[in-house]
Amino acid sequence: MIKSMTGYGKSSYENDDLRITAEIRTLNSKQLDINMRVSSLLKQKELKIRNILSNRLLRGKVDLLLTFQSHNLTEAPGINKELVRHYFQELKKVHDSFKQDTEPDYLSMILKIPDVFVSQEATLYDSSWEAVRTIIEETIDKVDAFRLHEGEILKQDFVKRIRVIMELLTKVDPLEKSRTQRIKERILKHLNEYLDAANANPERLEQEMIYYIEKLDITEEKIRLKKHCDYFLNVLDNEENSGKKLTFVTQEIGREINTLGSKANDADLQRIVVLMKDELEKIKEQLFNIL
Repeated sequence: MIKSMTGYGKSSYENDDLRITAEIRTLNSKQLDINMRVSSLLKQKELKIRNILSNRLLRGKVDLLLTFQSHNLTEAPGINKELVRHYFQELKKVHDSFKQDTEPDYLSMILKIPDVFVSQEATLYDSSWEAVRTIIEETIDKVDAFRLHEGEILKQDFVKRIRVIMELLTKVDPLEKSRTQRIKERILKHLNEYLDAANANPERLEQEMIYYIEKLDITEEKIRLKKHCDYFLNVLDNEENSGKKLTFVTQEIGREINTLGSKANDADLQRIVVLMKDELEKIKEQLFNIL
């Protein structure tokens, strides 16, 4: 079972006291990248929220929008009355020292000073936090379901393309016999054209031909390619969160296909290799989206 890293979920809850909305979007990323926008009343819970997301979503770019409103809590700032009184007295002393006739509006001046306003700490009750936590978990469940659905679509595409590669591999065997004969004839032709000694030493000629034919043998590559493809399908069916492992397996598949191409020395076989590479590249592109 595989999951896509692309997901979406939205949940909300409302009663006489609370109103909570959570929205999560996820995209593919090599690591876990969490971006949160939460109400100021929930700032004190940011670490816990981040831990919930990381434990459940594991990997990908995660955007969380979390709004929280409660009639019992206020976010309005207060006024530091002692500080206002201090500023008022100091400004009045300065004004009196200059013996000015006009009395300025000290209060308007003082209220423009930033540190006069202070944020009041609001306490988030345990019951309110549990409601928030429940909504976050519920939203993650929806994201997870979305990821599973997308993952199933990708899985079907992977299976189809791996089976195409395996089908192309079966077409290699009929080509090998004629390929070997063509290589043998080509070597013999060049030897007859450029080496007069070839006919005088047929045993040496046979040794050279065996050497080159063995060097171009692709039996092991075919066996390993088949095994890697079988393993890819096995991981798809039996392992969760296998995106990285599947990436490693495709690297091994690509290595065997490349070796087939380098040893091919035959136009028909090269065409098969090109088709295999095309299917494999499409698999690699989609693997970036797998968890």
